[in-house]
Amino acid sequence: MFDQLIAFFESVSPVWAALFAGIFTWSLTAIGAALVFVFRNPNKKLLDGMLGFTGGVMIAASFWSLLAPAINMSPGESFTKVLPSAIGFALGALFLFALDKLLPHLHLNHPVSKTEGVKTKTPWQKTTLLVLAITLHNIPEGLAVGVLFGGVAAGIPEATIAGALTLAIGIGLQNLPEGLAVSFPLRRAGMSKTKSFMYGQSSALVEPAAAVIGALAVGFFTPILPYALAFAAGAMIFVVIEEVVPETQQGDNSDIATLGFVGGFIVMMMLDVALG
Repeated sequence: MFDQLIAFFESVSPVWAALFAGIFTWSLTAIGAALVFVFRNPNKKLLDGMLGFTGGVMIAASFWSLLAPAINMSPGESFTKVLPSAIGFALGALFLFALDKLLPHLHLNHPVSKTEGVKTKTPWQKTTLLVLAITLHNIPEGLAVGVLFGGVAAGIPEATIAGALTLAIGIGLQNLPEGLAVSFPLRRAGMSKTKSFMYGQSSALVEPAAAVIGALAVGFFTPILPYALAFAAGAMIFVVIEEVVPETQQGDNSDIATLGFVGGFIVMMMLDVALG
């Protein structure tokens, strides 16, 4: 099955491949959000464990799929070899830091009074703020997938179709709980199942677009690939530390969330080593 996927993605252009991969990761978010039609009130321990799983996948993907290839493909020795990755990593974190400060958004389980970002004259609805918060998560994920496909187009040995697909699969797996994490709080707040689903899946619509942008950027400017991979890694790490980890440590299920984090890291590491 995986070999057939590789053969298919090798037969299309990298930009189309990035788009298809982005649509796949979005579809997993939609499936997670659609669980609102199946379950009335999911177990809070399960939700916290799945959110921890999300963080573990993102951390593992940041190193195994992004930072390690970025360092390996950089020329030079010692500090010269790692410098592009260090610069890209810092720029990725700063990019998400800027978005976090500018874009109005609300973390899960927080009151509207805790809204972050630029204050608007007319207060935004809590649903919109929640969707924007998850959308922030998804921008670096889409970029990461697209950048890897762009590296394949550029003929970089460290960037492979198998590696890009593995990253897409890992991101898709952690998108399941993200869709669920948006749709269920909205449902509990009184929103209809259909609207809860629509808001939940819409948080990942940015991923196909970000994937295409990442592939195009690397295709036009091949030398930026190490910087771009590290950029995506820095953005993902920022999201995990600034948003995912604090969310998992609230309430009474921090141990379960931590174990979920470990499980997510192990799953992504095994996927990357075995398939990538």
